[in-house]
Amino acid sequence: MKKDISASWALLTFAIMITTMLVTVVILEQSPHVPLIVGTIVAAIVAKKHGFKWMEIEEMMYKGIRLALPAIVIIILVGLTIGAWIGGGVVATMIFYGLKLISPAWFLVTILLLCSIVSLAIGSSWSTMATIGVAGMGIGLSMGIPAPMIAGAVISGSYFGDKMSPLSDTTNLAAGLTNTDLFDHIKHMLYTTIPALIITLVAFGLMGRSFADVAMNSEKILTTLDVMEKSFVISPWLLLVPVGVIVMVAKKVPAIPALIIGIISGFLLQIFVQGGSPTMAVQALQEGFAISTGNEMVDELFNRGGLDSMMYTVSMTIVAMTFGGVLEYSGMLKALMDVVVKFAKSTGSLIASTIAACITTNATCSEQYISIVVPSRMFAGVYQNRGLHSKNLSRALEDGGTLTSVFFPWNTCGVFILATLGVSAMEYAPYAILNFVVPIISIIYGYVGFAIVKMTPEEIEEANQRKKEAQENDMNNMVVAD
Repeated sequence: MKKDISASWALLTFAIMITTMLVTVVILEQSPHVPLIVGTIVAAIVAKKHGFKWMEIEEMMYKGIRLALPAIVIIILVGLTIGAWIGGGVVATMIFYGLKLISPAWFLVTILLLCSIVSLAIGSSWSTMATIGVAGMGIGLSMGIPAPMIAGAVISGSYFGDKMSPLSDTTNLAAGLTNTDLFDHIKHMLYTTIPALIITLVAFGLMGRSFADVAMNSEKILTTLDVMEKSFVISPWLLLVPVGVIVMVAKKVPAIPALIIGIISGFLLQIFVQGGSPTMAVQALQEGFAISTGNEMVDELFNRGGLDSMMYTVSMTIVAMTFGGVLEYSGMLKALMDVVVKFAKSTGSLIASTIAACITTNATCSEQYISIVVPSRMFAGVYQNRGLHSKNLSRALEDGGTLTSVFFPWNTCGVFILATLGVSAMEYAPYAILNFVVPIISIIYGYVGFAIVKMTPEEIEEANQRKKEAQENDMNNMVVAD
């Protein structure tokens, strides 16, 4: 006979998974996949102990995975898009013109904007920091600017683009897991991210005044520009591809067809503009673009993309959702949420609780993706029951999950930044302004009610219908299991 699972059992399951995660990621320096599998096994044992049959537990895992399928499809298309756009010279053109904006008097502001542009173009904060960020650190240090200050500007810009780019895996993950249209999700994030970007720009503008009279050694940038011109056909006409995708989005074209058109455009550009063979163009889609220029920065920036590059994210999403599926459909998440909701009486406290859960997950599980996956399943039902649109949840997940991962030295993001930029989380934290201002703005909005969207009666009816269908499917699956 089935028994309700108490919050203490749910907490024990989380504690075992988190402990395993800390040991695996921080001490053993391995990926978070295995700890999530361990968590799934523990959750399954707890569910079995409380009367669930194995067939039911197995179905919980499958249902969890099914929830992530829309996000997985988009993530795969993002990998194809990156490979196609790099091969077609689109990304090179965007970066080329961005690099020309470097100005000695406004270095910190410029490197912030440049990292924002590049990360928007490629959808990856890590690749931006590993390329433009590394170059920026060298140039900034030669100007006498403190390393933590430069790192803060690089991180703020890189995570702005990572958060706002339709090519970003975390952006697609947050939208997909909450059943929110990708571009509705991005537009809703503008309310918190643009004010934070303005605050960040003003802050770095004021900081940079102390270094305005220092001459800048632009040799690295000039060398990079020269190598890019020799390696790609650079033309402002190529910018029509990303502009075209943006126009389609503005015209309410769904994300998948818009991305497919962008992929086809990049594929054709690689063959007919860049002079690549059809074999190379297909390879860029599958394995990512490959180039060897002898310039470490250029090679690092453009050797990426492709379907294969997304398999880590896809596999981690699948594993995480098996864990989330057992937690949710066995009632463990509900047991935890019943405790949390008692303290989250208002919309403001609910959003604050969501962001706090994301930050806690970043601190304990040491992985940015998990800080989106787990809280998304914990809070989805609460937002729906209170008539709040899912894009409020997807925004809170990114505001609290994507951005705060950099503040924990043992988080994979903090470890990567230390290895890449040579600055520890404790040093750059005060200067990663965008990353801590956005969550603050998000919580303030929750309490004052600004940019908080309610569901329309039609959306409530649709959500209730989906919930009813899910419950009917659950009943049918239970009958089949019996």
